[in-house]
Parts: sequence; C-alpha cells; structure tokens
Amino acid sequence: MKYIVDVQGERVTVELDGAHATIGDVRADVALTPIEGTPVRLIRIGEQVHRVLARRGARKGMWLLDVDGQRVEVEALDERMRAIRDLTAATETASGPAPVLAPMPGLVVRVTIAVGDRVSAGQGLVVMEAMKMENELRATSAGVVLAIRALPGTAVEKGAVLVELGPDAVMPA
Repeated sequence: MKYIVDVQGERVTVELDGAHATIGDVRADVALTPIEGTPVRLIRIGEQVHRVLARRGARKGMWLLDVDGQRVEVEALDERMRAIRDLTAATETASGPAPVLAPMPGLVVRVTIAVGDRVSAGQGLVVMEAMKMENELRATSAGVVLAIRALPGTAVEKGAVLVELGPDAVMPA
C-alpha cells in the first residue's frame, strides 16, 4: 500500500509491503510491536527502534505522534485520498482564521492570550491536559482574538470552541 505522508511541511512517499517499507528511495525492514498493557508501540526501521504513541487527529488521515518523547503532527493518506484532498484544497477559498477547537476531551490548563491580542500563525494559545499529557493548541493563521470560550480549570469536550479568532485588520496610521 502506498501512502503520501506530510511531516512538518515535508511530503514523503511511503510504500508498505509486509515486512518492508520504502520511504522515498530507501527500502528498509520494518516491524511494529505493541508494548503489552500500554498504548505505546515499538517501531523498528532497519536497525533503529523508536517508541511511538499515536493518537488520531482532528480529521481523517491526521495523527498526533509522540516519537521517542517528541511530538509530531502527521497527515498520512493513500494516493487516492491525497489526490482528492489536494484537489479540494486547491478550490477552497480562504475564509479567515479558524477557531481553536479542543482536539479531544480534556482540562484547560492555561490560556496564554487575551481578547484583542494579535496572534501569529503557529503561536500557542491554550494548553490542555488530556490523557495525562499537556498539549499546546496553536493558531493556524494570523488573526485577532475575538473571544475566549475556555477558562483554566474547565473541562471541555472534543470539538468545543476554545478561542474565536478574526481577521487581523491593519489599523490606519
């Protein structure tokens, strides 16, 4: 099976066939072994072994991975779904900054912004605790904080709006 994988802005082709994987032009022996009683898996790629915890992301194909203690967001789609997603993305129009939503049920630990603040793409806005791990939720694009819907110490459900953002209007001089 062939997958198109986006990792930290880089797109890689991964082809899996049983006990082997071809990543780009490199072919390696691979194995996935669960650690009994935990959600952690050991992944062996050639001679390297990595501890991985995988959680589903906000949409199909998105994954939040903890690889050897380092968090990475990955999108992995088969060739057909990647082509469909690329076509639909090409025809979408920008609609402004997206609200920050809770990716899973959890507890709001910190809110690092205030109403009226200008935020940049990738800036941390809210820290949530879920599954005994803290997750920093970031702005997907630049904008202005219109409303904060979550307070520290508040339990939230998956999909709850935590922060509403609006376009970053340039103020006249």
